[in-house]
Amino acid sequence: MYSLVQPGVASDLIGRLAQLPPNAKAQWGKMSVSQMLAHCQVPLQVALGEKQIKRRFIGRIFGGKYKKIFLSEPPLKHGLPTDPDFVVKDERDFDKERRKLQALLQRFARSGPEIIVAREHPFFGQMTVDEWGILSWKHLDHHLQQFNV
Repeated sequence: MYSLVQPGVASDLIGRLAQLPPNAKAQWGKMSVSQMLAHCQVPLQVALGEKQIKRRFIGRIFGGKYKKIFLSEPPLKHGLPTDPDFVVKDERDFDKERRKLQALLQRFARSGPEIIVAREHPFFGQMTVDEWGILSWKHLDHHLQQFNV
């Protein structure tokens, strides 16, 4: 399984982002392509400690169970609910959001384990560096596939 902490994986995702056209239409879901780019930044910002999101009660109850499911081999399902803190409602500038996401991917890939492992996921709770890497890749891959990239 791919992980964002593996060498070269961030570069592959950045290459896929470069293929993403500003007028790409979603195959499922409600987000525009620029909203998706902004949405994908939030979990990376949390992992890097650049954004703080409190863990919700529902995550404390179900997070551990669902973490195992989300980290398993199958791709993420379409139409899963999105934490309100990860929702992007306003329209964004495509080029600006793509550059910001590319920069976050590069920072995540260069960050040492001590930076990433210290972060708690707002739904899944405490995660290892490997879990952050796998979940981050799966999330980004899911949304890039959403827009046919």
